[in-house]
Amino acid sequence: MLLLIDNYDSFTYNLVHYLGELGANVVVKRNDALQVQDVIAMRPEVIVLSPGPCDPAAAGICLPLTKAAAAADIPLLGVCLGHQTIGEAFGGKVIRCHEIVHGKMGTMHHSGQGVFRGLPSPFQATRYHSLVVERQSLPAEL
Repeated sequence: MLLLIDNYDSFTYNLVHYLGELGANVVVKRNDALQVQDVIAMRPEVIVLSPGPCDPAAAGICLPLTKAAAAADIPLLGVCLGHQTIGEAFGGKVIRCHEIVHGKMGTMHHSGQGVFRGLPSPFQATRYHSLVVERQSLPAEL
């Protein structure tokens, strides 16, 4: 089971649809509808943290859940706010991007591992972000 934490964002169910197309059994829970220990007890195969309108500190259980999931070896994927939350949970700093990128195409390079397995490198993707996790603040494990 893949657990998707909904941070009250309209894109959440787009993610549910896309993940379902890949064969995932997706369960959606709001970021304030359960406790961290409840999530760990559910034993999800993967946790996805959705986008949202706030910052990581205001995203319900997401910061402590990120730390608990990492300690329990549960893989995490963060989209937008979820990505920022993972970065911040590990000591990264969320900052304004030097170049705001909304609806522009960008070339993505990757290692072919994890969620990128089977995808060509490079590939073109649509980008939409004004905040980033500052590269210099990233710990080695990220």
